[in-house]
Amino acid sequence: MLADSHDTIYVRGARENNLRNIDIDIPKRRLTVFTGVSGSGKSSLVFGTIAAESQRLINETYSAFLQSFMPNLARPEVDLLENLSAAIVVDQERMGANSRSTVGTATDAYAMLRIVFSRLGQPYAGPSFHFSFNVPQGMCLTCEGMGNATSIDLDQLYDKDKSLRDGAITIPGYTADGWQVRIYGESGFLDPNKKIRDFTDQELHDFLYKEPCKVKVSGINMSYEGLVPRVQKSFLTKDREAMQPHIRAFVDRAVTYTECPDCGGSRLNQAARDSKIDGINIADASRMQISDLADWCRGLEAAEVAPLIATLLQTLDSFVEIGLGYLSLDRPSGTLSGGEAQRVKMIRHLGSSLTDVTYVFDEPTVGLHPHDIQRMNDLLIRLRDKGNTVLVVEHKPETIAIADHVVDLGPRAGVHGGEVCFSGTVDDLRSSGTLTGKHLDDRVQLKSTVRKHKGKLEIRGASQHNLVDVDVDVPLGVLCVVTGVAGSGKSSLIHGSIPASSGVVSVDQSAIRGSRRSNPATYTGLLDQIRTAFAKANGVKPALFSANSSGACQNCSGLGVVYTDLAMMAGVATVCEECEGRRFQPEVLQYTLDGKNIHEVLSMSIGAATEFFSGGEYKKAHAILDRMNDVGLGYLGLGQPLNTLSGGERQRLKLAIHMADKGGIYVLDEPTTGLHLADVAQLLGLLDRLVDAGKSVIVIEHHQAVMAHADWIIDMGPGAGHDGGKVVFQGTPQELVDSRGTLTGEHLATYVGV
Repeated sequence: MLADSHDTIYVRGARENNLRNIDIDIPKRRLTVFTGVSGSGKSSLVFGTIAAESQRLINETYSAFLQSFMPNLARPEVDLLENLSAAIVVDQERMGANSRSTVGTATDAYAMLRIVFSRLGQPYAGPSFHFSFNVPQGMCLTCEGMGNATSIDLDQLYDKDKSLRDGAITIPGYTADGWQVRIYGESGFLDPNKKIRDFTDQELHDFLYKEPCKVKVSGINMSYEGLVPRVQKSFLTKDREAMQPHIRAFVDRAVTYTECPDCGGSRLNQAARDSKIDGINIADASRMQISDLADWCRGLEAAEVAPLIATLLQTLDSFVEIGLGYLSLDRPSGTLSGGEAQRVKMIRHLGSSLTDVTYVFDEPTVGLHPHDIQRMNDLLIRLRDKGNTVLVVEHKPETIAIADHVVDLGPRAGVHGGEVCFSGTVDDLRSSGTLTGKHLDDRVQLKSTVRKHKGKLEIRGASQHNLVDVDVDVPLGVLCVVTGVAGSGKSSLIHGSIPASSGVVSVDQSAIRGSRRSNPATYTGLLDQIRTAFAKANGVKPALFSANSSGACQNCSGLGVVYTDLAMMAGVATVCEECEGRRFQPEVLQYTLDGKNIHEVLSMSIGAATEFFSGGEYKKAHAILDRMNDVGLGYLGLGQPLNTLSGGERQRLKLAIHMADKGGIYVLDEPTTGLHLADVAQLLGLLDRLVDAGKSVIVIEHHQAVMAHADWIIDMGPGAGHDGGKVVFQGTPQELVDSRGTLTGEHLATYVGV
């Protein structure tokens, strides 16, 4: 025991990831903000050490039976952790994209609304679960509660001018000699040598729609089912965003989604739709903007459900308070951005009766306009004042400013980070001399002169989502920043109105699809250059230097770890005993390039690799590395799995690739996400270089430094949802500050000190 104080979390000898055996004391029941450049070790300390150990210890309190269903959490690399309390992690992970999950079901707001309708709705439709689209008693049976009907284009499933043996089936994974096709060809129901167009009516029916049955294929009992229901089960029950790109492209070609003709997209059966309160049914209520739904609920006067309505109103008002009043309860949760998802999760905890727990937030201001950041700050303070410990990883100075305590990690990223550079108050941080302290009060000044546009992109009559028949000219050849509160229509205007074409490069923060083998080297094409260099230097074939090919360790198939499936228990990943995590066969590791083997090169950071590949013979490799450094990713490891990257890191990695494109228009969606104050200037320099090279750069952004640096601003608003959707200002940043006619103008004027 370090001390008799229970008011401090003691961390001793933390070594998770890049942490350098650090010791730190964190005050409990206070708001502590963790700062530092991307990759400095903030997440390793807060999420990977403190929150991870708290959750592991809680799991150990459950019975062995229950633990068998839980993830097998390893103990973090730390010598001592004392005085932990239960940790609740509120991160930016996208919410489950299950098509049955909505904003309402994810927050219990819909469950409360169901009870209200079961008590007050006329005619009476039954208890609350009769208003649920996820159970047979409430769902529309035509669409099974999905709200849409699907039709399949048969021409996308097969080529009718070919036989099965000739590869008639064109569905991904259905090869002419594969098991899937052999089941059809050897079933006895149809002739595998006959062209599909020559099938009899019975053969075509059996091929496309036959009910499941058993058939013998090469003496083995196999399940046979018509191609259409098989496609429906194999592809249409899966989340589209989780599909591999080629599968997703096939589904987009082959499947058409239309509103269910029976329920009109409401997902509910007739009885649930007929039950109304003051002419409004539960589907109508769920479609309302949440701020409007809250007003409607206030008008309900019924003593028997008054406490329930009060609780529901508290939840709905929390949405409005947190800047999400523009959402609706029927909005699919998988369509929320990372920032929106984090704030929706936060709503679950605002009304919680729990106290003395540890709340852990990962950049809660992501996606928030300066106007909304103050409201987020108020909520963090409310959680603290209930007697909780609030730990926040954050870059925004507005949130750092409200901290009771600040822990600054660094001094830089990756191998150059992992140390505690400062621990104390915000005022002391300013004078500490650390990178964060030096840049905390940075302000980008308005440009004295702005670039003149070279043409314009005309948007006329834009009406997607909440846009109100918007006409606007987007200037080309300049840095144009699109601003406005969350939900004001920024993304709808730009992504919905600027067509994707060979001349438009759109870079967002969506997940990069790939296997657990994918990393920055493979994703950018850099590995091809590295393999070629190793092959040339050693006189062997390039395939040896790919962990996905002939040089891979055979024991772990080039993964570096061995995954063990423990049936109903969580799978376990252990470092491969053969290659010790190096992923390659021993003989491959004997080949070197300038004294380094392939494992050592892939273990380098992007910054270190840039120096390593600086020779003239590595021109192509160096160009790729330069682009990744330009977007502020020098701290990432070349072999770091892509699934460990944040949304902002993913976007900047995509930008690094697209910088080599010939596109003339770049569309970026909040590129400052996850950027330290010191790195924002580097990003602005990159945007300037793109424009100076003749590109047109359109940035959807809340960061005031980017607004101040713009040549032209298009401000959407005035509010969110149906209170937005209009262009409330267009002009130079100076004109916006001078007018102060919008929320953005007011905040930008304060930022630049006018």
